[in-house]
Amino acid sequence: MTEDLTPAEAYAAARARNADQATALAPFREMYEFGLDPFQIEACQALEAGKGVLVAAPTGSGKTIVGEFAVHLALTQGRKCFYTTPIKALSNQKFADLVKRYGPEKVGLLTGDNSVNGDAPIVVMTTEVLRNMLYAGSQALSGLGYVVMDEVHYLSDRFRGAVWEEVIIHLPESVTLVSLSATVSNAEEFGDWLDTVRGDTEVIVSESRPVPLWQHVLAGRRMYDLFEEETDHGGRGASRRELNPDLLRLARTENQRTYNPRDRRRGKMVREADRERERRQRSRIWTPGRPEVIDRLDNEGLLPAITFIFSRAGCEAAVQQCLYAGLRLNDDEGRRRVREIVEARTAAIPDEDLHVLGYYEWLEALERGIAAHHAGMLPTFKEVVEELFVRGLVKAVFATETLALGINMPARSVVLEKLVKWNGEQHADITPGEYTQLTGRAGRRGIDVEGHAVVLWQRGLDPDHLAGLAGTRTYPLRSSFRPSYNMAVNLVEQFGRHRSRELLETSFAQFQADRSVVGISRQVQRNEEGLDGYREGMTCHLGDFEEYALLRRDLKDRETELAKQGAAQRRAQAAASLEKLKPGDVIHVPTGKFAGLALVLDPGIPAGRTNGHRGFEHHDGPRPLVLTAERQVKRLASIDFPVPVEALERMRIPKTFNPRSPQSRRDLASALRSKAGHINPERQRKQRSGAADDREIARLRTAIRAHPCHGCDEREDHARWAERYHRLQRDTKQLERRIEGRTNTIARTFDRIVALLTELDYLRGDDVTDNGKRLARLYGELDLLASECLREGVWEGLAPAELAACVSALVYEARQADDAVAPKVPGGAAKAALAEMVHIWGRLDALEEEFKINQAEGVGQREPDLGFAWAAYQWASDKSLDEVLREAEMPAGDFVRWCKQVIDVLGQIAAAAPRENSTVAKNARKAVDALLRGVVAYSSVG
Repeated sequence: MTEDLTPAEAYAAARARNADQATALAPFREMYEFGLDPFQIEACQALEAGKGVLVAAPTGSGKTIVGEFAVHLALTQGRKCFYTTPIKALSNQKFADLVKRYGPEKVGLLTGDNSVNGDAPIVVMTTEVLRNMLYAGSQALSGLGYVVMDEVHYLSDRFRGAVWEEVIIHLPESVTLVSLSATVSNAEEFGDWLDTVRGDTEVIVSESRPVPLWQHVLAGRRMYDLFEEETDHGGRGASRRELNPDLLRLARTENQRTYNPRDRRRGKMVREADRERERRQRSRIWTPGRPEVIDRLDNEGLLPAITFIFSRAGCEAAVQQCLYAGLRLNDDEGRRRVREIVEARTAAIPDEDLHVLGYYEWLEALERGIAAHHAGMLPTFKEVVEELFVRGLVKAVFATETLALGINMPARSVVLEKLVKWNGEQHADITPGEYTQLTGRAGRRGIDVEGHAVVLWQRGLDPDHLAGLAGTRTYPLRSSFRPSYNMAVNLVEQFGRHRSRELLETSFAQFQADRSVVGISRQVQRNEEGLDGYREGMTCHLGDFEEYALLRRDLKDRETELAKQGAAQRRAQAAASLEKLKPGDVIHVPTGKFAGLALVLDPGIPAGRTNGHRGFEHHDGPRPLVLTAERQVKRLASIDFPVPVEALERMRIPKTFNPRSPQSRRDLASALRSKAGHINPERQRKQRSGAADDREIARLRTAIRAHPCHGCDEREDHARWAERYHRLQRDTKQLERRIEGRTNTIARTFDRIVALLTELDYLRGDDVTDNGKRLARLYGELDLLASECLREGVWEGLAPAELAACVSALVYEARQADDAVAPKVPGGAAKAALAEMVHIWGRLDALEEEFKINQAEGVGQREPDLGFAWAAYQWASDKSLDEVLREAEMPAGDFVRWCKQVIDVLGQIAAAAPRENSTVAKNARKAVDALLRGVVAYSSVG
């Protein structure tokens, strides 16, 4: 080829090669056995040119290579590089990778509970650790040249996302930022913001997958391709992909075959011949069982596979089903290697704990090549599963969606059982972004020629909907940034109030809010033009129709107001009737999900806020706890009682009744039906409307009849234009309020927080008081509550185990609200301290309401949750793991994770507590030692 070049061209090519060899990228490329992709080269070249980069690419595409190049550049230039990750598991994984390449002396690790070689030139850390270093002005920041933010799309996370923006805003200007993100649909917008706050930033977006992805639906014995011709293999190519007609036909057949109860012939069901034909059709279309799916994938060479089940219990059940079905995916050599690795990794765990943790059942499944992976598992167990999966010794993993969050566990195939998951409030369809992230695990670069995403057939599955999920990448990055109390005192201490306000105005949240105002302003202009047209349409030759329309609207509003007053009166009567209820009263719940016969177990709590919920939740009366005739124990609300209720009968509640026991509920519900099942409640009489005797309504009706426009032949036409005018005017005013609300929103929230902190003597103008300096060292959702507890000496004199119980209330949040039974808490001083903590929270809550600090917007203090206090107390009191887990009714993984969080906050409290005349700092350190034992101590991830 070189013979065809002219001398000038050959000289130019040689110069280009020499120039390339002189770059830092050339030796870096030689470290890899494979060639770099164009997007990786482009990003590395931008980095070497001194620019920051934002790389948005699919899972498994190799974007971390750009982060590793930043590490290489830092070492080449004699500078430091911090590599940040959102979760400790990722930090541990990246630390191991970098140690393997550069050696242990050059790489450090800093997470909440691990500190290894923190002064090394390369340090892997969680993002929170870097944020804390920035606020503390740590000496470790000197010489810092690069910061890699892996999985930067985490800034959308509503609980932790603000930390990413804090770091991006506060990093010194001399630091080059490398942002690595999943494929997001507004990467350019995020890049524009980075350009604004960090300087010259190159945005590199790659949407092509390194391994082609094939989409399938598994129905019965047949695996259907989702698309007839998948020419762009799940990427975003221009070729149009047609849905598989066989799959569409299958969906139509299934929908048409839905049983209709009216389909009867001569009083009988469908004829035997029809039923036989339906059975034959159904035999071709069913949802395969979990062992059947794994067996099918194994036969077709599609293992290893990750099956996503959106339930921890479902994952464990799937493993058991595969064991019962006799599935074995490993040969004898594989079984031996699995046992060898597992025994080495779990050698530190005592035998008595292994029994409690279900070790032997877990090991049996691993030896067969099958495992579960979810947040309820012991971290050590999860790490072992990940290691065995990467080594090819576990071939079928049943996982919750948390596995999709960055852990390096690529598979040949990904299976989705359902396209619906519980989002904490309701069952909702998964989004295209979630589908992309889950299926992104399929296809191992350098191992698989192609990856496979398999969706199991479910009744009602819509192929068009599935194609929309598979063919759309709508995953916009939305800021979750909100100022916090800790952030406010740290900012004021470093920059003063005015400069802090300006810094917050540069957040991505405000950047997005300001951009959205432009579109709303245009809509306001269009609306104002529309209002002119509507005003012309309602013009009447007899008089001022706008005035006449106002009278009609006032009449309608007055009638609505009276109807609301009547409803409020009925609610008040209902609330008064609820206050008279006693335990043992049999009532009839008039409406709602639990309508029908019920037995009052507890008359309810006083009006106010309920326990364990984020945001404001007011109640206008008692909330009785009842047992329904269907054996459910539920806390009802005032909405269930639109009319007054009275006791129909009385029953004795046995002292041994346990609302958590299905047998207890069954027995008492049976007695309830026997006692009162025959009673029919009286129907409420309808009351006379208040509008009939209202003077204002009479006056308005007279004025309307007397108005000149009332006699217009085109009155109703004019009225329709007037109604449109009124609606558009109301919408326009709402848009104007939205513009006003979105401008300077972050700064206004900051102002309110500063005002509250000034009231509590944490700030005095630009000065941070001693109280404020203590708050600056406390990070977490309940930072201000923790600080107030220290200030008021709530924890003074508590034993270490008692202090651990109290601190647990600052971090723990139950997965599901359970108001049937109050949580068990330690007695004595700990109980009094927990009660005082709730009392202080109530005072802060009232203060937040006064200063308009709204928890619904992610700002403020939620109520402390006492649900982990007993478990923390027991563990810190040296009780056995078996006893603690049995009483806590909690999976080992959750228990370890909450203990780690309690330990983290205890460490903060030890650092922030007064040094003189105080026992808190000493006992916090003792509490850390008491908690950091057994499963908690030997779990390196949490």
